[in-house]
Amino acid sequence: MTPFDPALLWERITGGFARALPPEIGVAGLTAIVVVAVVLSVPRRSWRFFGLFVTVVHELGHAVAALLTLQRVTGITLRLDHSGTTTSRGRRGWRAAFTTFWGYPVPAVVGAVLVWSAAHGWAAAALSVGALVLVAALVLIRNGQGVLILGSSAAASLALVWFGGGAPAGYVCLVLGIALLVGSCRDWVKVVRVHVRQRDLASSDAFLLQGATRVPSPVWLASFALVIGTALAVSVGPLALIAGPALG
Repeated sequence: MTPFDPALLWERITGGFARALPPEIGVAGLTAIVVVAVVLSVPRRSWRFFGLFVTVVHELGHAVAALLTLQRVTGITLRLDHSGTTTSRGRRGWRAAFTTFWGYPVPAVVGAVLVWSAAHGWAAAALSVGALVLVAALVLIRNGQGVLILGSSAAASLALVWFGGGAPAGYVCLVLGIALLVGSCRDWVKVVRVHVRQRDLASSDAFLLQGATRVPSPVWLASFALVIGTALAVSVGPLALIAGPALG
């Protein structure tokens, strides 16, 4: 059997859809996990790489929103400068606005889902779903940098499924979840600065939403913040649940 037997990999992916005991972490362990997540998402050197994954989640958010509104996604472009574009065809109007909205908030939503999954024993399932989504999304990539970025993300996700069974899956989900929550906040601050400085506005989803709906961009920025803040608030309970045994 080869080290990465495809049949065994598929078995591990499907086997991940079974509930397991959540990891016993406690306050000290959770603190260490938060530190690792912050190290991934705050320093510039690590953000150069992890920020690319946040961009992937951002653009997949647009793609999923387009599919939910019965539009056809024609391609995703990802770039090494952390920018990206998702194109779709279909009915416009509110559908286009809905698709454009679900970019910046999505990493926070996914982060909250990962944290909840880790706290309730579904970490392996979350990793399996993530791996399948990233691999499937490769067919939508339309540029070389995008193939490199998403291909690397998909390979990393498959490696996490391969090596991350049992308790490690819970730790990985927590680190990724918290890092995505922090990364979403970081990207939101970045887009606010774009509007304050009035530079590169064409890269802002809030600016595009203003043009499509005539609703001022500050309203859209506040809406992004509301969803991100809700995701942060929802994550507090699962994190407290994980830390609970040590507090008792």
